[in-house]
Amino acid sequence: MRISIARLLVMPAVLASAAAISLAAQQAPAPAPAGPPPPPLVISSTSITDVTPIPQKYTCTATFPPPGGPRNISTGISPELQWVNPPKGTVSFVLIVHDPDAHIRNATTDITHWLVFNIPGDTTQLPENVAQEGPAAGGLQGNNTMGKAGYQGPCAGPGAYHHYTFELLALDTKLDLPQGATRDQVLDAAKGHVLGSSVLIGLFHR
Repeated sequence: MRISIARLLVMPAVLASAAAISLAAQQAPAPAPAGPPPPPLVISSTSITDVTPIPQKYTCTATFPPPGGPRNISTGISPELQWVNPPKGTVSFVLIVHDPDAHIRNATTDITHWLVFNIPGDTTQLPENVAQEGPAAGGLQGNNTMGKAGYQGPCAGPGAYHHYTFELLALDTKLDLPQGATRDQVLDAAKGHVLGSSVLIGLFHR
């Protein structure tokens, strides 16, 4: 088999180039190891300790505000809530307080006790006793299951404790919704925008 002189001249150059590439690959610095993951979003409270009974003043057995409405029950006052470690890129927060152990008329959705959305992303707490229907730390209050914008204290009857869930969502956007929006509307608008979440659970029964 005949090999042309041109081909003989090219082959050493190809081999040398391949060797240089191999040597460069061996000498390339290893990628820096990934750093530790950022700390998770955490919600807590000075009013409620996680997975322990909720103090009376935050429930429907409170004497303030006074009982009223069709069920003649108190709304209680909202507890203080705080959080740390918002995910990078957080624009707003959503707070949903709900009772997963109760349903109304066999509905599939549990009872919503409080809904606050569009809380600014640089906010780190909600104070105790947020006014009913007004702004909440710069956010808007949505409607609870009673059809009112504001906090409705836990009100489970006698028997086993109910697990009242304070769920905080960090979003990469603000929601284009008005005060009085429903939980379903808020969750639908939040789809695809949740950066992180955290839960605090309080217990209550009468």
